[in-house]
Formats: sequence, C-alpha cells, structure tokens
Amino acid sequence: MAATAERKDFAANKQMRAVMGKYFTELGQGAAEGKKTAWCTSVGPAELLRALGFNVYFPENHGAMLGASKMATDVIPLANAQGFSPDICSYLTSDIGSFLKNETPLQKMGLAGVPKADVLVFNTNQCRDVKDWFQWYARHWNVPCIGIHTPRGTSEVDDALVDYVAKETETLVEPLEQVAGTKLDIDRLREVVDLSKQCTLLWKQVLKSATHVPSPITFFDGTIQMGPAVVLRGSQDAVDYYRVLVDELNQRITQGVAAVEGERLRIYWEGMPIWGKLRDLSSQFLQLRTCVVASTYCNSWIFDDLDPADPFRSMARAYSSIFICRSDDFKEAYIERMAREYQIDGILYHDAKTCPNNSNSRYELPLRLREKLGKPFLTINGDLNDLRLYSEEQARTNIEAFAEQLMQV
Repeated sequence: MAATAERKDFAANKQMRAVMGKYFTELGQGAAEGKKTAWCTSVGPAELLRALGFNVYFPENHGAMLGASKMATDVIPLANAQGFSPDICSYLTSDIGSFLKNETPLQKMGLAGVPKADVLVFNTNQCRDVKDWFQWYARHWNVPCIGIHTPRGTSEVDDALVDYVAKETETLVEPLEQVAGTKLDIDRLREVVDLSKQCTLLWKQVLKSATHVPSPITFFDGTIQMGPAVVLRGSQDAVDYYRVLVDELNQRITQGVAAVEGERLRIYWEGMPIWGKLRDLSSQFLQLRTCVVASTYCNSWIFDDLDPADPFRSMARAYSSIFICRSDDFKEAYIERMAREYQIDGILYHDAKTCPNNSNSRYELPLRLREKLGKPFLTINGDLNDLRLYSEEQARTNIEAFAEQLMQV
C-alpha cells in the first residue's frame, strides 16, 4: 500500500488486484467480443450503463493513474499545445495529453490504450470540465456525448431538484438504448442499483472504521481501496471485495492493530489527493506518528440514498447530494461533523491549483471552522496531477511545523 510501506499490508489487497485486473481485462477485450463501451464520469449514472450491458470506463480513474504513476507532468504540455489552458483540470489535460502521446499506465495491464467510446455520458455534479473533456473525445471519434446537468451550490436536495435530475437521467435512456442495441430492463436496473447500494454501505463501513482510536486505516489507504467503489459499483465483485476488507478491518480493531503505530495525532484531509506524492506524504505522516484518518474525497463515493425500488429518483438524489456540488453552509456543517466524529486534532486543506471545485480553502471556510472547532489548520498548495505546481520541500517543512503545533495544543 502507498500509505503503509513500514507496516503489514492488507491481506484483502490480493483480492482487489484480482477484481481490478478482471475489470481492465474486460475493458481491453470488449470491442473484440462485440461489447459496447460507455465512458462515464466518476459520479455519473454508471448503474444505468451497466444495466444496458455496456462496459463502463471512468477517465477520471485514468487521470488518477496518470498522476500516481508520475506520467502526468510529461503529457500535460501536449494538451496545452492543443489549446487547453494550464489552469484547467489536470485530470483532463493529463488524459488528453496521454491520448495524444499514446502512452498510458493501461498499457502495462495489456491494453493498447484507453478503450474507444461508443458513447460518452457525463454528470456536471462535479464540475463543467467533465463535459468539455468528453466532448473532445466525442468530436474525435464522432460518437454521441450526452449527460446530466446537475444544479450546484445547493443547500438542500429537495424534491424539485430530484425531479429535475431524475427526468434528465430518464432522457438518457432512449439514446443509450440506440447505442446499446437493446431495451432497458427495469428489473436489471434495480438489481444493479441494489448492488451499488450494498457496495456503498460496505465502503462506508471501511471509512467509518477510522473513527476507532487508533485507526486501522488511513486516508492514503483509502485512496487505493476506493478503486472498486469507483469503477465497479453496481457489480457483485465490488460487494464481495468490501465484505472481505470490512472483516479484516474489524479484526485489526479487535487486535489493536494501528495503521500508524504509536498514533499520537489525527488529521482530516480536505481536498484532492496529490497523486504523485501519496507515498512520500504517507511516509512523512507515518514518521510523525500522525494518522490522516478521514477525508472529504474518499467519502464522495458514499451514496446512502440509492434505492432499488425507485432507481431513477434515488440515483438523482444520491448523485446530487455529493459534497462538491453543495453550498458552503452545507460544507462547513459537514466538515464540522466529520471533525467531531473522527476526533481530529487539526485539518489539512489541499489547495489544488487546477481544481477550484475541490479546493475549499479560498473563501474563509478554514477560519470559520477554526472558530467553531478550536482546531488548527494548515493549507498546502499543490495540484492533483501537475507536480510542477507542488513544492515538496515547502510542504514537508509546513507539515512538520503543523505537527509540532498540534502537539502543543
């Protein structure tokens, strides 16, 4: 695991490698087997696509892989040369740059490259960039690009909002049926939504295990363990995997096995991971005996509202309730609740240069929460993928000073 180089790995990881390997193998073989591929944003209507028989590919997951493999910084300039600003989402510029260069971590998994889309399906609940991103590929391949335009900045996800998003989701069915060459089976959709519901409840248990002191898992572990929740929700494989992981975490709690031996500080990570520096950061926190116990990011794949009895409305409510598309009042209350539940000593905000939608340190929120919680905070500047925007020396020094400050509080 990236987070825990100096401690025993999770036994469940062997199974995760198997299920993720199976997923990527099926993506690579899909076209040859006559199976259609749908691209989907990470919090898009994956259940609908799976119910129609598509292989479902998530380019944001590919963006994270490019960041973690440190390929991103080399390929981003190719997208910039095509007219994409250096200031926009570095998932987008990494992915398109990778495509233009025909270099991707997927090639190490036996794929020739990213799987060609037969249709691209977006949800703007995260940001507008995903629509622009998908439209570039739609023009390149001359395939349909359709999606859902979710309202943002919402304090309450009320019935009017749910009705609107559910209707937009239902509108996708006919064009998707045309691409898939089959009609939607509503009972199959209910089965897939039920599997997603099971997956999300198990993933929630995984993350909730970190409320225990000492925590059996860290945020850095979570960025790896979340893989099946992102790309395999709606499948039995994801459910089976998280059952194994939950059992292992419960055993660790019973046996007193800590993710960070001698845990003395507990931190909340607000914002995107710095994918290319996961190991370095996790090792530093390990040396400081500081456990990053929770994050907004990993919790973004908890969808409590999914309900197989009402698939379209429950998907609309679940995918409109995510943190990133909510109001600042909601975000403030959410982080306050998380800070108390996980018994944190301080909050670290990652201000990601190319991801303003997932950077919550720019509009006074840290100061308001410090007043409410009486907990110190630290803001580090960086980016999810573009390491040219991150000063490792500055971040390391600031994190060390922050830990010293927390020890004196």
